Amino acid sequence: MNAPGFTGSLPVIRAHYADILCELSEDMDVPRSALLSAAGIRPSMLGHPDNFITVDQFTLLCRQAILHCDQVTLGLEYGRRLKFTTHGSLSQAAISCDNLEEALFVLIKYFRIRFVYMELSFFIDGDDAVLQLDLQHGLEDLYRFNIEVVMASLMDVNLLLFGDQLVSGGRLLLDYGAPADLTAYRALFGEDVEFDRGVNQLRFSKSFLSLPISLSNPVTRRLAEAQCEEEMRSIDAASTVAGRVTRLLESARDGRLPGLDDVAGQMHLSARTLRRQLSAEGVRFQALQDDIRHRRALELLKRSDLAIDVIAEQLGYSDPSNFGRAFRKWEGQAPSSWRQEHARKGHSSR
Repeated sequence: MNAPGFTGSLPVIRAHYADILCELSEDMDVPRSALLSAAGIRPSMLGHPDNFITVDQFTLLCRQAILHCDQVTLGLEYGRRLKFTTHGSLSQAAISCDNLEEALFVLIKYFRIRFVYMELSFFIDGDDAVLQLDLQHGLEDLYRFNIEVVMASLMDVNLLLFGDQLVSGGRLLLDYGAPADLTAYRALFGEDVEFDRGVNQLRFSKSFLSLPISLSNPVTRRLAEAQCEEEMRSIDAASTVAGRVTRLLESARDGRLPGLDDVAGQMHLSARTLRRQLSAEGVRFQALQDDIRHRRALELLKRSDLAIDVIAEQLGYSDPSNFGRAFRKWEGQAPSSWRQEHARKGHSSR
């Protein structure tokens, strides 16, 4: 099953990601030819960093690597090999920001130009800054592998920029069971790694968000972001209208979702044309807005310091009762009841 916004036959993954995985397999005495032939990738495709392979080809390649390489934490090892230079304009834009918080917003905004079927989000939960990773596909056999790859890659960039500051006092929460040997996890993430937590999150003190980035450079950042924008346009041109609208809605930084007219303007369309294009895909603009509000509501309700009325306002509801009605439609219960139930579950899991 493919995620909204892309199809498995789209050439949207840079070939050098496949090349690095092949190099790793060769180091484990698995010839790259065994992986490439099964994935339908010509060896010559890996010779240039600007070549692209499809999502289907890359997922087949990953399956072959898992099958042939005798490594339980293969995803972690692969992620560690994805140095910040591997991600090109994405990482260049992030590490050229003034501080960590700015870098996270840039990373989230353009994350899909490198990890097309994953979604990275950021929020504050009490004293914690939280990076949450969600996979937008139904490839269950690659679920753990993909989570390991991204989390390890993020930690590699973190260690380059900040050393062990973020690891100290931080936590990694994972949505799958613990392996028999935790050595590889603890070597990369420290001692506080928790499994079977229902989420995939990197948590660290929000006080670190203001940490300056030594490689900050406004000129480099503008150039890198311009390249990211161009890559986003290339992907968007081949993806669904609903996927493009969702990404624009998700990129709103002030918490208030833009309306149909605003989104249409950003896409250089009239509101009528955008509504017609969404209708052709069987999607309504309001439904896309509601889906994002639903997900944000659940995250905000996990914060005990926020009153329900404040959450309603942050989600763009002028009347809290309207938020209550919407939430009952989503979850079958009032926001306050959901919060109490979630708090009990969180307490019992400690």
